[in-house]
Amino acid sequence: MQLEIKMYLENIRRAAELLKQFTQGKSKKDYTSDLLLCSAVERQFEIIGEALNRLLKKAPDLGQRITSARKIIDFRNVLVHAYNVVDENVVWDIIRYELPVLYKEVKELINENKA
Repeated sequence: MQLEIKMYLENIRRAAELLKQFTQGKSKKDYTSDLLLCSAVERQFEIIGEALNRLLKKAPDLGQRITSARKIIDFRNVLVHAYNVVDENVVWDIIRYELPVLYKEVKELINENKA
């Protein structure tokens, strides 16, 4: 696996870990009432989406191994370009239900290519 591809996978893994760390022990109310937390969470999702977009340009076949890859990139675009319509409930649901799936898939891809 190319070094650049490994770097993008690692960027996604790291951002996902930070999201877990930032939101651990937090409620949706904590999230929606803390502007600093909202900003940190959105920034990590931007990193994930951008890294995934670049990854798929280099290795399109990996898009089939990452659930909802296109939706993740689209979500990043909303955060960056349509920030005024971001629904905090959607963000919180992504953290709770979809982020663990992405983290697991990316970890598997990284582990398959260690050597």
